[in-house]
Amino acid sequence: MNVGSTGDSEPGREQEEGQLSFDGVSEAADVSIAAQSGNRVVRVLPDVAAVSRAFDYLVPDAWSDDGRAERLGIGSRVRIVLHGRRVAGWVVADRVEPPPGVTLRPLTRLSGLGPDPSVIDLARWAARRWVGPVSSFLSTASSPSMVEVLPSAPAPWVVPTTGSRWYDESLGPDSCIDGPDGRPWVVRLPPGDDVLPLILGAARRGDALVLTPTVETARRLAGQLRRAGIPVASVPRDWARAAAGGVVVGARAAAWAPLRDLAAVVVLDEHDDAYREERAPTWNARDVAIERARRAGVPCVLVSATPSVDALEAAGPGRVSVPSRSAERDGWPVVDLIDRRIDDVVRSGLFSSSLVPILRGEDGDPVVCVLNRKGRARLLACDGCGVLARCEVHDAALVDDRGTGSVDSGELRCPVDDAHRPMVCDACGGTRMRNLRAGVNRVREELEALAGRPVVEVTAETDPRVLDGSHAGLFVGTEAVLHRIGRRVARVVFLDFDQELLAPRTRASDQAMALLGRAAHLLGSRSDGGRIVIQTRQPDHEVLQAVLHADPGRQAAAERDRRNLLGLPPFGALARISGAVAPAFVAGLERVEGRGAPGVEVMGPRDNAWLVRAPDPETLSDLLASVDRPRGRLRIEVDPARA
Repeated sequence: MNVGSTGDSEPGREQEEGQLSFDGVSEAADVSIAAQSGNRVVRVLPDVAAVSRAFDYLVPDAWSDDGRAERLGIGSRVRIVLHGRRVAGWVVADRVEPPPGVTLRPLTRLSGLGPDPSVIDLARWAARRWVGPVSSFLSTASSPSMVEVLPSAPAPWVVPTTGSRWYDESLGPDSCIDGPDGRPWVVRLPPGDDVLPLILGAARRGDALVLTPTVETARRLAGQLRRAGIPVASVPRDWARAAAGGVVVGARAAAWAPLRDLAAVVVLDEHDDAYREERAPTWNARDVAIERARRAGVPCVLVSATPSVDALEAAGPGRVSVPSRSAERDGWPVVDLIDRRIDDVVRSGLFSSSLVPILRGEDGDPVVCVLNRKGRARLLACDGCGVLARCEVHDAALVDDRGTGSVDSGELRCPVDDAHRPMVCDACGGTRMRNLRAGVNRVREELEALAGRPVVEVTAETDPRVLDGSHAGLFVGTEAVLHRIGRRVARVVFLDFDQELLAPRTRASDQAMALLGRAAHLLGSRSDGGRIVIQTRQPDHEVLQAVLHADPGRQAAAERDRRNLLGLPPFGALARISGAVAPAFVAGLERVEGRGAPGVEVMGPRDNAWLVRAPDPETLSDLLASVDRPRGRLRIEVDPARA
């Protein structure tokens, strides 16, 4: 049997590990049917990760008699026989003309409804943008269970009035993304403000798509909307109800949710890394939402207390709503900076003397301590002046790999490019460094001794409901503690924030700002009385100054200039290549680069991975697709979060 291909195959994907070859395959013709004039032929994309091509199949005549042919259409989920086994797939084209002289098999089953044609086109765009198979995106866009018939459309709803707001222009008549150069709108909503009025404004337009960073946040928001009398579907659980109409709320996967008539898109906390899929292809739900709104010609509102440079650049000038200075200050809690440069690092260790009354609960409970340190993270400070050892090129914290305690001689290493330099302080010329590090487990023991009361350690596995019912006054953990505690707290203490500021990542500044924004959301507005307490040796850093003055624009401006200078996203495109066959794949990239690929740079290896930088996403996609993939494990991360 020969099967016709759509020509939509993705260059370079035919050599993946475990791929089945379908070029010129000959199979038993036990159920094959000759393609004749008048037979309906559909094109099906198999739900097989190693197959990137679509194939033509006949619609059985019996389906016309029992009504299945009428229900079959683009997006329908079907089952087919492929290479001797039955697999699932999606109809991606209907009533196609098969290649001449080809014998086709019939569809074996109509399973149910799937993504509509607009979502299929969006999946093709995403497959090119993030260099992955279309099937992986269609799988995300499909219901977790088979849906044969949609429920009735909800009755028209009335949205409660909320009064005028300073961000109303983001959903006004001039807010729609129109044309290929259409842009979203950014709303810089202070962390203490209520987001519900903005969501109600989107629901007032019709079927709205609302994305949240977490499933728990989506659940709470859906409950608020239902109490307001608005029909809501929580995706992926309510996939069929979403397709029937109403407001759709969900986390990352909801960017692909079905909607009857999309009228508006809202992305809450657009800066959150939870919108980025960690498995390859590493797509970002925020970017999918922007493209989906652009294709539909509807408003797309990106909401954040600390908008990312990517979002601000996507919006462009004139499409950013910012509150008045007084309103923004009132929406942020008070920030206290503890300058550790004046402390004796040998005697005080991780805790400043200023923290003692806070940890003991004298300023209110509960107190949440954050230490984002895992494994053997290192941070060196001059034993004389307390200034951190930083790379003058990459501004990353320098490390020493030889052990713990004080270090009297040797060299410092930059974790970005592994460059070495003498162990000398740039500020005072001192040659004695102190290795500052502590894991959460050890810190919990030290906190209990210092505070004189029990301390609860919080991990990513801790059940938030257990914490909400706990009467403990002191918690410690990585940043997961900020997501696990769902109630107001009195203080959030960052024990070592320099680790975030100096992280060797391209988005370290944005991620540090987002971390403070999350803490501010937990504390509430200034009137709620909560405070952020930050221990640092860099009190003048733009991130800390931005949150100190409740003005995220300070950090965004500095970060924009830095990324623009270095050609980093969104002023360029970046991909991380790793895996067993990465060296062979990179060799192919370097051959293309050697033929004069403009603006392309291959860097590495570092930690058994390579970085590929290109002037724009289109150039990067073309480059990655132009190289054949060797057989074996290969991971391509486009726009990597931790590069």
